[in-house]
Amino acid sequence: MSESTTSLTPLPGGHSGRTFVADAAGERVVVRIYPPGDRRGAAAPEVDRSVLRLVRGLVPVPDVLEVRRGVTEEDVPGLLVTSFVPGERGDLAVQRLVDNGDTDGLTRLGRSLGDVAAALAGMPQLRPGPFVDAELRLGRFPADDLLEWAASRLRGWSDARLDALSDVCGPAQDLLDEVGRASLVHGDLNPKNVLVAPEGLEVTAVLDWEYAHAGHPWTDLGNLLRFERHPAYVAAVLDAWVAVRGGDPVGVLEGARAADLWALVDLASRAGENPVADRAETLLLAIAETADVHAWPFGR
Repeated sequence: MSESTTSLTPLPGGHSGRTFVADAAGERVVVRIYPPGDRRGAAAPEVDRSVLRLVRGLVPVPDVLEVRRGVTEEDVPGLLVTSFVPGERGDLAVQRLVDNGDTDGLTRLGRSLGDVAAALAGMPQLRPGPFVDAELRLGRFPADDLLEWAASRLRGWSDARLDALSDVCGPAQDLLDEVGRASLVHGDLNPKNVLVAPEGLEVTAVLDWEYAHAGHPWTDLGNLLRFERHPAYVAAVLDAWVAVRGGDPVGVLEGARAADLWALVDLASRAGENPVADRAETLLLAIAETADVHAWPFGR
């Protein structure tokens, strides 16, 4: 990073503690740190730069200003420096709108987010897989089937719970297989990872692309609708997505819930690490117990 960059201030809202606001040559920038031993390897900053360049002009993202590959042998972290984009964090906007009973605002925000998910779902990829280098070449996921994925990740679950979940995973995987194509996936597209204009509620930036990959076109939609269940918001997200990608909102919601099971399984396997993982485990348990991908154990 440039010598003119001064102090780093952690950005609130995440659990990784790796993203900071800094001043560089009198301008505010955002610095993402990639410690040695990052789960994605030394190429992670370059992969993220390539993804941001790929989506620029299709969805709003910050400008990439500087990239540095980490050097594990010298204990030097990698970094990605991007422009600072003003805006209100999406999850805070949702809470504000819910608290104020602003149904119209939730509808406008839902449409903005649905448009983003639809844009990404329209960016084709050759096959599912993680991005492994700056050329965005594809690796292989450890599992190709939801049942296999659940069995490998949820080792702490009892056989009875896994059997109950398998009754959901089988039909869900069948539904996902009907689509038969892969697209670009943000991988963590939820209100917390977007910035919006406080008044108009249009998306000003999509952030935190570390989980980006090639995957199912319904994946980001499922993430958007995982914990945000206000009817006006849900309907607006679905309407916006369907207006671009087609389909019936009821059927698309079923598919989105099915696609989100992959992420829920992974999160639930890490219960105890952070509040999101804990909440995901509670949701996945409810889905298994009720055999219903729409289960909601958290009340209104």
